[in-house]
Amino acid sequence: MKIYFVYILKCADNTYYTGITSNLEKRIMEHESGKHIDSYTYKRRPIKLVYFAEFTNVDLAISTEKQIKKWSKAKKEALINNEYNKLPNLAKKKFNN
Repeated sequence: MKIYFVYILKCADNTYYTGITSNLEKRIMEHESGKHIDSYTYKRRPIKLVYFAEFTNVDLAISTEKQIKKWSKAKKEALINNEYNKLPNLAKKKFNN
């Protein structure tokens, strides 16, 4: 059974990058080494892995990555910090503004 990872990196400029891969260790090394010059993280190194989740269903992994990419920085930080109880309120604030 293949495993897929959705991950969040914290970049040197304090922004977050969310990605998906089937080989987390290799992908992190690619980000760290700057293998892909056109990537978001290339000029924002060093990077730090701050969150990852494992999936056996690639479609669910892709949809989760897309969902997290749309989240605010505060909502991503709640996820990273295991503050799951804050996630619903952070979503509501977006719609109340």
